Amino acid sequence: MNNKEMKNLIKTARKLAKPFRVTGNNFRLKDIDPDDTLRFTSEDKPRAKEALAMGVDLLAELQDMLYAQDRWAVLLMFQAMDAAGKDGAIKHVMSGVNPQGCQVYSFKAPSPEDLDHDFLWRCIKCLPERGRIGIFNRSYYEETLVVRVHREFLENQKLPPELVTKDIWNERFQDIRSFERYLTRNGVAIRKFFLHVSNKEQKKRFLERIEEPEKNWKFSANDAKERGHWDDYMEAYEDMIQNTATKEAPWYVVPADNKWFTRVVVAAAVIEALSSLDLHYPKVSDEKLKELAKAKKALLAGK
Repeated sequence: MNNKEMKNLIKTARKLAKPFRVTGNNFRLKDIDPDDTLRFTSEDKPRAKEALAMGVDLLAELQDMLYAQDRWAVLLMFQAMDAAGKDGAIKHVMSGVNPQGCQVYSFKAPSPEDLDHDFLWRCIKCLPERGRIGIFNRSYYEETLVVRVHREFLENQKLPPELVTKDIWNERFQDIRSFERYLTRNGVAIRKFFLHVSNKEQKKRFLERIEEPEKNWKFSANDAKERGHWDDYMEAYEDMIQNTATKEAPWYVVPADNKWFTRVVVAAAVIEALSSLDLHYPKVSDEKLKELAKAKKALLAGK
């Protein structure tokens, strides 16, 4: 991909991702329609797939420079209701990235060891090294979502009773903002994604998982049970985004009812993030160039 093609793709990516980027506390979940595809229709799916393929190629080039430069790390966090398409988005968007420069962690229910530490501990252990892209499939944000909806999970964390006050969620938001500011100041570029699926579309996808044998393994009875807390989750997500969306660590609230569109927007946002880091291959010194020339001469002279 030449420089002109790369610049055009980056420009397009920024334009596509911008409507879904949240950086302040004036956000309302109702502002984003889960079925939104901007100006694109279902007839544009082939074009969207082609755009995604080009985006994947560009991501591979940017990731290669990120790895070679070894200055920045990138942390991508994905949050969503069940069946919103987190796994698929990660799989398709990152399909061209060198596995050597990317690491993915999926956070399930905390272990007894996790519960004996602070709520950020298990994620801190998995932060990406410089030059790498780290992906969190769920994250420490679960501590302001499922733990908030299910108060009994908070009780399992064995916090001193006097620390569990009515302000605990705002305190956790404050801690998260401070933590993400610290990471940013230490060369970790953060982008956070909430894949916003509608109640109706989630129900449809759950039924597909039940009715199609090859998808049965994806479904658990608890998934359907959680639908009973839908309104509580939506309230928790909105509050979370309002309180933790910053210029340095923005949220992208991505419509998730159309998977083809979701993946294009996620790819665009990741391209925007990487392109903002002034990535380039390390400059080789004159001494190194002389060494390379000498090595080339020796190789050409040999058998």
